[in-house]
Amino acid sequence: MTYLPLPPFLPVSLRRLCDAVRWRRALALLLVLAGLGGSVGPARAVELVRLEATRGGEQGVLLSFDLRFDLPPGVEGALQKGVALYFVAEAEVLRPRWYWFDKLHGQTRRVWRLTYQPLTFSYRVSFGGLSQTYASLPEALRSLQTATRWRIAEPLASDDDGPYLVQFRYRLDADQLPRPLQIGIAGRPEWQLSIARTIALPADK
Repeated sequence: MTYLPLPPFLPVSLRRLCDAVRWRRALALLLVLAGLGGSVGPARAVELVRLEATRGGEQGVLLSFDLRFDLPPGVEGALQKGVALYFVAEAEVLRPRWYWFDKLHGQTRRVWRLTYQPLTFSYRVSFGGLSQTYASLPEALRSLQTATRWRIAEPLASDDDGPYLVQFRYRLDADQLPRPLQIGIAGRPEWQLSIARTIALPADK
């Protein structure tokens, strides 16, 4: 929560009153949002159904993935109360080197923003400047759980048949939540939706 600075010409007594109001509002928001987490339970697993990387020739290194997960009750409750959720997919292409750190060939990320529209009882997913509205939460989640032939790195040299690794990470990005909510959910496993995998990039057939 960010406030504009108070004008310096205000009387000291009025400035103190404004500061007190700000603290009360911030504390109230913290208590409300912290309550959205509900009871602390086991973390919900993110199931990785498919993860494939290919050398797409001139198209570069391509990645396809398919995930499955449901939002835990506390996370879904926050969404229903107007909190936007951000999901991030990150990928890196690395060339292993035994004598030094792995060489980074390319890296990229995708970010989805999921919001609830109370007036129409629908869900909106924003990605890359575009938005799509869905009638149900499962439909909205499916749109951000998959990617097909996602270009994650520049093309490799035609004569480069050496080994490469692809590191994939997907998570609910808590860093983009409102600051009071970040404090309230600290340590709650149901907000730690994430998965990470490393696979070998197959050689050209």
